[in-house]
Amino acid sequence: MPDINDYGHYNEAWCPGCGNFDILKALKQTLAELDIPPYKAAIVSGIGQAAKVPHYITANGFNGLHGRALPPAQAVKIVNPELTVIATSGDGCSYGEGGNHFLAAIRRNVDMVALVHDNQVYGLTKGQASPTTLEGQITKTQPMGVTNAPFNPVEVAISMRANFVARAFSGNVPHLVEMLKAAIAHPGFALIDVFQPCVSFNKINTFGWYKKRCYELDEGHDPTDWDAAIQKANEFGDRIPVGVLYTNDRPAFGGHLPKDLVYPLGTEKVDSTAFRKIVKKYC
Repeated sequence: MPDINDYGHYNEAWCPGCGNFDILKALKQTLAELDIPPYKAAIVSGIGQAAKVPHYITANGFNGLHGRALPPAQAVKIVNPELTVIATSGDGCSYGEGGNHFLAAIRRNVDMVALVHDNQVYGLTKGQASPTTLEGQITKTQPMGVTNAPFNPVEVAISMRANFVARAFSGNVPHLVEMLKAAIAHPGFALIDVFQPCVSFNKINTFGWYKKRCYELDEGHDPTDWDAAIQKANEFGDRIPVGVLYTNDRPAFGGHLPKDLVYPLGTEKVDSTAFRKIVKKYC
């Protein structure tokens, strides 16, 4: 069984107190507890502070373009289904620049996890409003306050009947680990929207703000009840539910195809002759 130290130690370039540290810790702990060695995990991201995660963990990694974490993550899983694939990026990258890919990924239902660091602001580019910034909040580019209605990612995912939808808080690492374990175990596309305080540029949705409001869903909530899940997804204010909001058992991508048509290209033998011919074209 791998140890959490097997996933490496790095000098992370995040602000002291950033919620990203706890999300990274939870990710490493989850992989270790699920006995997933570094070579069997693939961490994919786009651009942003959250998207630096592949730099700070020993595993297969891909750091792509802004808003484009999900397409390569899905490709990785389709090519090599034996890998545990986790796309990890921020709310701006995932729901703004990557909004259309987010919708397509839910429909396509590849067996992977989208771990979104939701700090309700653009952190890397110094504090502009993101899709999840609260209406009326003042930012550097909205000095009169945000006028757009905030995007509700879990409501959208549930309305489209994504296979697994959960919310978590980076300040509760044990609970986040349980959400990650459940998401990885559940077949199909899984979304975990994680409240992640940005200590530098979001002075509203702070660690204390989240801690005061977030409460864990108990056994009384049935995640297979679509109507109840929608109601919980819209509960945001003085009280915010965290936990598994919704699940269903729609077959993951490829599950409807005959088994002889579904095979892992990543484990196929390389045709050396054909490969050399391709390489020579670029010489």
